[in-house]
Amino acid sequence: MHDRVNETIRKYVMEHGLPERDVGQEDADDRFRVVIVGCGGAGINTIDQLHRIRMTGAETIAVDTDRQHLDMVQADRRILIGKSLAKGLGAGGSPEVGRRTAEMARWALEEALDYPDLCFLTAGMGGGTGTGAAPVVAQMAKDQGATVIGLVGYPYNVETACLVRAKEGLAALHQVTGPVVVLDNNRLGPRLPARLPGQGFTAMDRLIAETIAAICETITERTLIMIDHADLRTLMSRDGVAVMLTGESDRGAGARSAALECLSNPMFDIDYRGATGALIHVTGGSDLTLEATEEIVSELEYELDPHADVIWGARTRSGFDGRVRVVAIMTGIGSARASRTTR
Repeated sequence: MHDRVNETIRKYVMEHGLPERDVGQEDADDRFRVVIVGCGGAGINTIDQLHRIRMTGAETIAVDTDRQHLDMVQADRRILIGKSLAKGLGAGGSPEVGRRTAEMARWALEEALDYPDLCFLTAGMGGGTGTGAAPVVAQMAKDQGATVIGLVGYPYNVETACLVRAKEGLAALHQVTGPVVVLDNNRLGPRLPARLPGQGFTAMDRLIAETIAAICETITERTLIMIDHADLRTLMSRDGVAVMLTGESDRGAGARSAALECLSNPMFDIDYRGATGALIHVTGGSDLTLEATEEIVSELEYELDPHADVIWGARTRSGFDGRVRVVAIMTGIGSARASRTTR
């Protein structure tokens, strides 16, 4: 019976050819897909901030155990995890509860991820939901074949108990994703306000959101200089620690000023000199030139290993005329120089 069916199919194909596939559907299936997942209170605040700055090119997923907080944020998808365990009231500062609630919601989380090519994962280390759930979600995304990039906030020095939990959570996340970009609240200092005017979002939320948006849009959209996903995957697979540096300067001060401002503002207390990889991104206005961008990248390369792999991108945005913003993520920083990260 099967042979007769196969023979009928073979004859039909020979006479009529294979059915044509809809080009639009093929393009949709092959489209590079990016998801951004925020876990816990700080993570979903970043997701909300991404919507406020109207980021494009990615789907956002907010994951939390606190129903009230989750209902307040904007996201493409909102997932309340651990309904039977946390009762929608949060994880009570317990990473173990955060981990268990993520495991309990595995089906919903995997369905929401839906095999992305690139997954940005953001959370605040030191609490319950974000610290415990982030490594679980990262493993799910990695198992689906995604490049996973973690950007996490680190507690203030006075939050002693949170620091202990943060260190353990960071180690668990690092085992899954490799280098994790850590942004220390203590490093914000006077350069950014503690709160955004009129809104209950921290400056750290906005900094992480803007960094993710800049990288994402430079990969998925036509920009001045695009970043290749394959290069990004290679860069973020390096051993060691990662650190982000950021700076902003007036165009009139020159490219060197922008680079020096960036180098003087590492977002984690670590010696990044001699890093073996770097992702450098420059944002400017319509007056941003390729020559200026190259000069900024060249200045930053002086601090890297002579054989470091450097990928860089640039975009223009309205409102940036006359100034430039530089974000650099240094990877492959040796563990010996990372020893200062333990508090």
